[in-house]
Amino acid sequence: MVTSTIRSGVRAGSGDARHWYLRPADARSAVTCSDDQAGPISDGTTPPAADTRLRLSSLRNSVKFVLGQGDVLFADAAARGDVLRYDFAGGPGSTVIISNPAHIKSIMTADPAIAPSATRQSPLRPIVGPDSVLTSIGARHRQQRTLLMPRFHGHAVEDYRTEIDRATARRIDSWPVGETVALAELAQHLTLDVIMSAVFGLPDGTPRTDAERDLHRAIIRVLRLSTHSIATVAQLTNGFSENPVGITKLVLRPVDRAIAAVLAERRADPSSTSRTDIAALLLSARTEDDKPLSDSEIRDELLTLVVAGHETTANTVAWTFERLTRNPEVYHDARDAARADDTDYLEALLNESMRTRPVVPLVARELLKPWQFGAEQTPSGITALVSILLLHHHDDLYERPFAFDPTRFLGVRPAAHTLMPFGGGNRRCLGATLAMAELRTVVTEILRRVDLVTHDRPAERPRHRNVTMIPIRGGLVQARAVR
Repeated sequence: MVTSTIRSGVRAGSGDARHWYLRPADARSAVTCSDDQAGPISDGTTPPAADTRLRLSSLRNSVKFVLGQGDVLFADAAARGDVLRYDFAGGPGSTVIISNPAHIKSIMTADPAIAPSATRQSPLRPIVGPDSVLTSIGARHRQQRTLLMPRFHGHAVEDYRTEIDRATARRIDSWPVGETVALAELAQHLTLDVIMSAVFGLPDGTPRTDAERDLHRAIIRVLRLSTHSIATVAQLTNGFSENPVGITKLVLRPVDRAIAAVLAERRADPSSTSRTDIAALLLSARTEDDKPLSDSEIRDELLTLVVAGHETTANTVAWTFERLTRNPEVYHDARDAARADDTDYLEALLNESMRTRPVVPLVARELLKPWQFGAEQTPSGITALVSILLLHHHDDLYERPFAFDPTRFLGVRPAAHTLMPFGGGNRRCLGATLAMAELRTVVTEILRRVDLVTHDRPAERPRHRNVTMIPIRGGLVQARAVR
């Protein structure tokens, strides 16, 4: 094992009870499943109006969750059980947080009329707008999924594989040997190439016109600013509004202008009718009233696909190697598996990476009826948050939950509602199939071609940004050699 000279004050193996991500491999989470009883309570209660009062305690909860969601949840679940209640300022307001698979199943499989997605409260809504597949609900959401689904499954994903292969090879070929790099940044460039190709039809993700170049620059700028500490302030500020305000509004203006310019360019180009990218699909789409989609609707859809389509995939790559380089034996097994084309082990590796570090740690539903969660009864009008992070670390679901052990998934098909890296129910991530195709290629090729330094530094601290959980330093790695 080669040990990097970059060190921190806490040893990886020592653990730290205050921080869940520093706990040793043999530690228990103290998160267990209690009473499995769950479901709506039919008493005819009408959902109350949202409570918009600002309380000091709810504001404090909001700040604590933005700064250290995982630590708060692990500590409270150990002390209070698997049904937790909080009040938040803005956003979801009164919430119940659940992690028991039976409780999760009850809302994920419920009629959306009584347990719709809580997208209107999403931190991403001010960014991607109200008219995207991510933020719409009901009939509109179903129509959008039906329109977009063919571009993210089957033959379409096979068509993207060539771009995935080329983008991966380009980034690995230029990997700086001997330098410490943030893998999240490298992976973001790679996945952005792929998603820009799929969404806007840019070959190799490279813009060809001035409008496309402006759009590419604007999107990269937004993505870079989203990692800045000021983004946390922007997130808290937007927690009180469904529309972008302050910093967020200023940052989005160049993106909105650039998207509008690309759409105008495509409409003016007669050859655009032969294009097969998603932008062309949306430009030609018609509503049930046989009307074209408005520019604002197309803007929301395109921005959602670009932002969500590369963010989670890039950070899953970063977390995978953040975990591997701190677990040398697993890293060597994974490297050997990649070079031997052992796809079963590599699939198990990805499942374990997404289990230990789910990039989207919470999903939400609005409960329009009173609900039973074990011994707890919640009133109607409350928001239920599924903690995927807690679910993936339940002591009675996963032995040694803090251990990074891909073999737990060898020959095992995870039971429903026990492994949920892409959410679940009728809101499961639209791009999950494309994301997995990217992850399989990118992770396999890095393992096959890049010899990484392993070490005993402590785990990178998770940072919560909007709806994602990312490594605070971007998943720092160092290459000894590139093949």
